[in-house]
Amino acid sequence: MKKFFSVLFITFSISYTVNIMGQYLPDNSNIRYCGRIDFENPLQPKLISSGSYCTFSFTGTSCTISFENQYEGMGYNFIAVECDGKYLGRIKIVKGQQKYVVATGLTNESHTLLICKATEAICGYIELLNIECNSIAASVIFPKHRIEFIGNSITCGAESDTSFVGCGKGNWQDRHNAYFAYGPNIARALNADWTLSSVSGMGLTRNWNTEGPALPAFYDNLYLNGDSTKLWNKLQYNPELVAICLGTNDNSDGDGSYSRKPLDSVTFVNTYICFVKHIRQLNPSAIICLINSPVFDGDLRNRFQNYFDTIVNTIKQETGDQKIYSFSYRKKYEGGCGGHPNTDDHKKMADELLPFLKKVTGW
Repeated sequence: MKKFFSVLFITFSISYTVNIMGQYLPDNSNIRYCGRIDFENPLQPKLISSGSYCTFSFTGTSCTISFENQYEGMGYNFIAVECDGKYLGRIKIVKGQQKYVVATGLTNESHTLLICKATEAICGYIELLNIECNSIAASVIFPKHRIEFIGNSITCGAESDTSFVGCGKGNWQDRHNAYFAYGPNIARALNADWTLSSVSGMGLTRNWNTEGPALPAFYDNLYLNGDSTKLWNKLQYNPELVAICLGTNDNSDGDGSYSRKPLDSVTFVNTYICFVKHIRQLNPSAIICLINSPVFDGDLRNRFQNYFDTIVNTIKQETGDQKIYSFSYRKKYEGGCGGHPNTDDHKKMADELLPFLKKVTGW
């Protein structure tokens, strides 16, 4: 008798996921930009000012971005990276076209990335060249408001971050971190986009190391310098709130390179009035706030507050403009290098200023 044996063949199906990196150019419509940025070549947008940034969502476990640092700048810049609302740190952007892994070790799902220029305009620009990740989509974060902060090194976040190198060491831009400056702190708390129109050493009537020209002469220029061939298109941003913090360098002793007379209060007040009127012309419906220096205290703080009160009252009487205010800090913040606020000070400055801004804006 023959015996028959049946053989059962079982096929196993093994599923696995392969991460396929895609290449995405800077003109992709899913990338949102904010700040002073040169879009003359949309395939190589230039991040210019402190805190200028781009944001988008992507899928995958990592993201790599190609940048090029301006050769004529200070040799290198820094970017600050935020992923899913968490600060990841600063990355040094050096000369030449380089690839930088800006986020890695993530879960294989959707993430939101924000790349912020931590250094300021006078350090040179950073060109965004290419993005590598699985796929990109529009950022899931949609800020409700827009704020512009006008100022000097304090607004830039200069000399505030010693995590890379301590005071008096390395290079000046090593301690820049606009991401943690008071302006972006306030913007994040108010669910707002931010733009920083600020330059270290600049004043309203004179600068820290020169008698002028000062910030009002450069404000309309895209690069915040003497190049007036490229103007900043304010219509790309149109802030609802403009906060101006100038006066620190007007009052300073300067760098010692020339004889410096005491500040002329009449010139300061009249120049400020003209500058505010110019800001109002550019932003017809915005709320404008004049902020006293966070490194002033005592009689000096009170003296400048009197200047600001005069400016506000004069403009209200002359034009009927009721959407202009002034603010003075109660504390002095100079825990950073060279008498500047540090990153912790900037957070405290934002916390002190926030209730006032919420009140005048109704946000």
